[in-house]
Amino acid sequence: MNEDKNRATAAAILPLVGGAGNLSSIAHCMTRLRLGIVDRSLVQDDALQALPAVMGVVEDDTYQIVLGPGTVARVTPEFERLVEEARATTPEPAGTPEPATATPSEPDAARPATPTPAPAPGSAASHSTTAEELAAQGAALKARRKAKNATPVKLFLRRIANIFVPLIPALIGCGIVAGINGLLTNLGWAPSVVPALAAMASGFMSLIAVFVGYNTAKEFGGTPVLGGAVAAIIVFPGVANITAFGQKLSPGQGGVLGALAAALLAVQVEKWCRKWVPEALDVLVTPTLTVLLTGLVTIFGLMYAAGEVSTAIGSFANWLLAHGGAFAGFVLGGLFLPLVMLGLHQALIPIHTTLIEQQGYTVLLPILAMAGAGQVGAALAVYLRLPRNGSLRTTIKSALPAGFLGVGEPLIYGVSLPLGRPFITACVGGAFGGGFVGLFNQLGDAVGSTAIGPSGWALFPLVKGNQGVGTTIAVYAMSLAVGYVVGFLATYFFGFSKQMLTDLNADTPRDTGTEAGTGAPTTAPAAVADNGRTPAPTPDREDPDAQPANV
Repeated sequence: MNEDKNRATAAAILPLVGGAGNLSSIAHCMTRLRLGIVDRSLVQDDALQALPAVMGVVEDDTYQIVLGPGTVARVTPEFERLVEEARATTPEPAGTPEPATATPSEPDAARPATPTPAPAPGSAASHSTTAEELAAQGAALKARRKAKNATPVKLFLRRIANIFVPLIPALIGCGIVAGINGLLTNLGWAPSVVPALAAMASGFMSLIAVFVGYNTAKEFGGTPVLGGAVAAIIVFPGVANITAFGQKLSPGQGGVLGALAAALLAVQVEKWCRKWVPEALDVLVTPTLTVLLTGLVTIFGLMYAAGEVSTAIGSFANWLLAHGGAFAGFVLGGLFLPLVMLGLHQALIPIHTTLIEQQGYTVLLPILAMAGAGQVGAALAVYLRLPRNGSLRTTIKSALPAGFLGVGEPLIYGVSLPLGRPFITACVGGAFGGGFVGLFNQLGDAVGSTAIGPSGWALFPLVKGNQGVGTTIAVYAMSLAVGYVVGFLATYFFGFSKQMLTDLNADTPRDTGTEAGTGAPTTAPAAVADNGRTPAPTPDREDPDAQPANV
């Protein structure tokens, strides 16, 4: 039954993205089917978003269809099989995909925005009386943000994120196993099982440098296995017999940062070899020189340097939260949503991974997760303040489940950001929630996460600290409550001007009909997911990044 459902979803998506010939790549992350599109004009955005399984679409370096965790991992193989079958039965020349049967939607850059400009924070949204208009404003805001984000630094950060995002499922799985192992150890249960669980939880982390090196080379145009080979030097036990800079090296020294640097260097060496080595000798000389030269630099330079940087990152994070935890948490929690909008949050991914390598958990993620809590509180306040806006209230109701699980984009681009003031008050809620987490860190009760990706309620299985698991979970739960409450109160009392309430708090009849006397639509509008576009009327919300950073 489920296989039929997943294949039906894949079959419905394929023609709407222009058919098999219009795809240059297929991949998926935790929640999204990521497609390389040959001809963007053949993609039918509106029809895609009308599919019941589709939560939204995002256009970035790839065309991303949000299906939710679990679902995307089941739909993607079916989608790949359908593409292979289509290409086998109807070979299509590269670059000339089959035209779509329906009139395609225009690309984001070409699609005209709504006549009503998105209001600046705090301004009145004089024409934003329906969820559809707010969705259009959210889409326009995100399109402008995307154009501004196409800077070399932000594009580089995006590529760094592409290295670590594929590792998130393993980080989550191993993190939860580590949590179970810790619980059994503390309770003294199943002592014979504990060593096995420890091996399962630690095996991946002991070799994470290899996976980082492999993905780095793949992302930057080198041979992936060569990137993995030079990164493997870092975790090889034999490096303990090598002296560099007057001290013995230790296996794992430099961690993921060393692996990242080593693989980047390997890519450059490999490209240089491809340029100068004769073709007849390439298969022997290029891999040898790449491993030899990069390996020497890694052992006698990069491992030491990256190890010092990694140690400094861990020491600074601990010092910051120990001496100014409340203030640091307040600032980080309040600024995270704007950082996500600017694309700068991607710089935190290697830092999270480094902290997990060093300490077993990252103390930063629970603080940043509070931004999502503030967003949920703000959305609840908008819901109560606009009792007659049936369209927008339905949008909020359908987006809230994802919000509670840490996916904030539906509420950001569909509700708070187009309205203006509620986005700021959501940040206030995140600031107070982050400050609460930071305060407990300052008092000696560290709260961290054993993996990156989930937030909100989805983070509970991954929460870990320096106290008992019950204390750590209680602190995180109270912090979420603070974020919800402050985001709600700030939005309820300061999130609307009188003019905004007048314009927004009105019946919003739809062409599809309304319920008599209520102004609520008989066909529920969809929640706005990820890029502010309007997905299916009643999407299945199973999503927890995030993002990592997708808080």
